[in-house]
Amino acid sequence: MGQSHPLHCGLILIRGVCFFFFFFFCTSTMRLLSANFLALLFMCAIGSVFYVWSALESRLERHKRGGFTVPGGALPADLSSKTFRALLAVPVAPQRAHLGGRNVTDHTVGSRHYHLNGYNKRRSARKGGSVKLGGAPLEDGVFWSGRLEELLPVGFSEEDAREWRERAREYRIVKLETGCGRISNQLATFEDGSKACVRYGINADQVQGEILTYYLASLLGIANLPPLVLSQLSTDSEQWQAVRTRVEGLQWSDRAVVSLTQWVSNLTGVVTPAPLRQESSGLHPGLKQLWNQSAAELLELMQWTDLIILDYLTANFDRLVSNLFSLQWDSRIMERDTNNLLRTPRGDLVFIDNEAGLVHGYRVLDMWEKYHKTVLSSVCVFRRRTAERVAELHRRRDARTRLVEVYRDSEPLSFHLGFLSDEHAALLQDRIDTLHRHILHCKAKYNQL
Repeated sequence: MGQSHPLHCGLILIRGVCFFFFFFFCTSTMRLLSANFLALLFMCAIGSVFYVWSALESRLERHKRGGFTVPGGALPADLSSKTFRALLAVPVAPQRAHLGGRNVTDHTVGSRHYHLNGYNKRRSARKGGSVKLGGAPLEDGVFWSGRLEELLPVGFSEEDAREWRERAREYRIVKLETGCGRISNQLATFEDGSKACVRYGINADQVQGEILTYYLASLLGIANLPPLVLSQLSTDSEQWQAVRTRVEGLQWSDRAVVSLTQWVSNLTGVVTPAPLRQESSGLHPGLKQLWNQSAAELLELMQWTDLIILDYLTANFDRLVSNLFSLQWDSRIMERDTNNLLRTPRGDLVFIDNEAGLVHGYRVLDMWEKYHKTVLSSVCVFRRRTAERVAELHRRRDARTRLVEVYRDSEPLSFHLGFLSDEHAALLQDRIDTLHRHILHCKAKYNQL
């Protein structure tokens, strides 16, 4: 048996008090004491008890729901682990998906990612983690130094990612099992023994946000996202035939488009670094702490700045932004692992489960924009290459065209899944312009340092 909740115990106690007063009233009346005095005493006592009782009942009901109200009444929040996933169930009228047209349908974000090495939350130390850089961490005011750029892990290189995608489209899947977070996802084993996570979406844009974020990151030169491909379910096809029984048992719809994401093992959780926490003034060139950081710590901060840029552009709220939101009731949230962010043993940060970006992130932008702006304003240090690519997309104003091109050229099933709506494509360009202005503001402010 589970333990009784304290509020239930309180209700039992109050009921006992009520019974006591009723018994006392009856026996006292039988003894011919003052009826008027006892009646008045009884009514006052019962009124007080029911006042407390109703308050406790109301509090108990709120506890059962687990609900709190955000200041301003903008958004209900659930303290469970499903808080931010539930927001992705905001209903919207489905529309036909086609490349270059409108495709705004509903999707749901997954749970903690499958790449964690079991439930081991130990931090992985990089080799030479305490080694100092041996030079200035910044150059030209707001850019990470060239020395740091040389030391930065490669991440998922374009060549390796392309080769993996080619294999993932051809290899037969011989096994499907749990291990990819949400129950609707599956860990697939290919015929060569390699693995991938299969993301089965409730509808098209659950997968669409993930893959479009991946190709936007490639345009920006951000190599922290595991490669992924699209696949169309067909138990008659050579790729899926060996797992027909499992697919049918999962009740996956035939011909549905799913994503296959490269499996990466031995990953550990990542805590938000001190300069990006609420008590800090932010990550900027004037931060003296930067000159005392080890090379490994600086390399991680570099990757965080790319993460913040990508999440701002895609309006992905299911990472640092959700932590910022949760500070309202959990003052230590920043001391725990960040959602959908992991680290390899050599120090690469891996940006996973990016389906909250773009399609759904833009749909619920009004709920989260003030938090996106707060996170972006906390950073005034950037990778030079990333800033240059943002400037190019701003100058040419062709983010939609270039994203469509790389997506269509790299993904044969792009026409089945669709692209951003006209409204969302315009919003992406607008956020690129805003980001570019922010970088210029930082340069003007700190160029003299």
